[in-house]
Amino acid sequence: MADRASNQVNDSACPTPALDEGAIAQILRQLNRIFRTETTPEAMGQAAIEQLSQALNLEQAILYPYEAGDVVLSALVEHSVPGHPLIFAQEMELRHQPPLLQSLTQHRTITFEQATARSVLASPIGYLDTAYGLLLLVRSSQGADQESSWSRLELEFIEDVAAQLGGAIAYVVLQEQNQGLVQKLNQVRDGFLLKHQQLEEARIQTQSAYEQAQEASRLKSDFLANTSHELRTPLNGMIGFLKLVLDGMADTPEELHEFVAEAHSSALLLLDIINDILDVAKIEAGKMDLDLTAVQLSELLEEVERKTRLQANNRGLIYEIERPQTHDEVVVYGDYQRILQVMLNLLGNAIKFTKHGSVTISTRIIKKPVKVNQQDLPGFVEVRVVDTGIGVSLEQQAKLFKSFSQVDGSRTRQYGGTGLGLVISQKLVEAMGGEVHFYSMGEDLGSTVTFTIPLYQKPVMMVAAEEN
Repeated sequence: MADRASNQVNDSACPTPALDEGAIAQILRQLNRIFRTETTPEAMGQAAIEQLSQALNLEQAILYPYEAGDVVLSALVEHSVPGHPLIFAQEMELRHQPPLLQSLTQHRTITFEQATARSVLASPIGYLDTAYGLLLLVRSSQGADQESSWSRLELEFIEDVAAQLGGAIAYVVLQEQNQGLVQKLNQVRDGFLLKHQQLEEARIQTQSAYEQAQEASRLKSDFLANTSHELRTPLNGMIGFLKLVLDGMADTPEELHEFVAEAHSSALLLLDIINDILDVAKIEAGKMDLDLTAVQLSELLEEVERKTRLQANNRGLIYEIERPQTHDEVVVYGDYQRILQVMLNLLGNAIKFTKHGSVTISTRIIKKPVKVNQQDLPGFVEVRVVDTGIGVSLEQQAKLFKSFSQVDGSRTRQYGGTGLGLVISQKLVEAMGGEVHFYSMGEDLGSTVTFTIPLYQKPVMMVAAEEN
């Protein structure tokens, strides 16, 4: 701690009458207890100032906090006796007080006399050569014939108090620094944990993306293999029947017509497959163009029936179309050819996957205001296709609307097809402002597919409209 200012001390100076070694020891023990319980430098300094002022009969006592490099000191704790002049202000510049600067920089206690017969003692508050503050004590000089107003016993007492106070403040400062360090370490740890979590999530996402890419690649490979088979089948049919015609294998005009008709049927099937593939390519590239306009629902249903009823009848299926109960024509808003394509896809699947039973198309009006292409429309028409066919297990239904994906080949490959019908239908319906949904209770329990088309105008209803 501070060096003793022996060159300024008069050993014969008389201490305050009440102050002796026993009293000093009692005060030091009391301050030690206070320093162990208080948690702020201000409270500790207040206790020290009060004890010193009372024991040494001080006119003014001030504790200034200090950090290396400070040029201005601001009082933390002050005690003064009313009626006595204040020697030191709440704030002061060190450059105007050389003795105080000397006390701080040399880490030793210094006493000096001020005008108006005042004696000043400056003692640094610190620990292990680190100053945390400066203690200034002022009282009247005890006599002009004495070299100092402070006895050696008083100096030792003051320096012991300063040492205890310095150690206590150092402990508080170190505790605060440790807490700050712990907080920083916790922040660094949390930062590392967050970074680790982010990296782990990124790794999982990368792994998932890789697996999805692998799965997509596998699906595309399977799709290409299946599509190649689907393309070769009608193409081989065309080539075979045309070869029979070219080789003159038809014995009668009827047989010739049959060969040509079969080749024509294979050509149409091939065209449908190619159109599906081209549609998927356009959808994947975002280049599917739609001509949205007013379309009569009855015209669509008549065209669908004309193209599919014969196929259903040939399979011995009950085929029904249920139209909305209205007084006037139901008009929807969409692309006529694309809506027709969706209906034919859904009806084609229903008929293809149904060996016996029925296929039913029903429609209903849903009153629900909707905005499509910045137009306010009165609702939707829901088209529902229900069949009693092979159905789809709950586990396999998630694959239905994935590009290049088909339901379990062990059940569906025998029916042929590329598996693109539902995917294309979903994309087309969504592009026109509607939705597609698939329902099946499981294998051999039939299927229901619904899709919605925006309603262009509200028809005059014969029965109450259904609400969502």
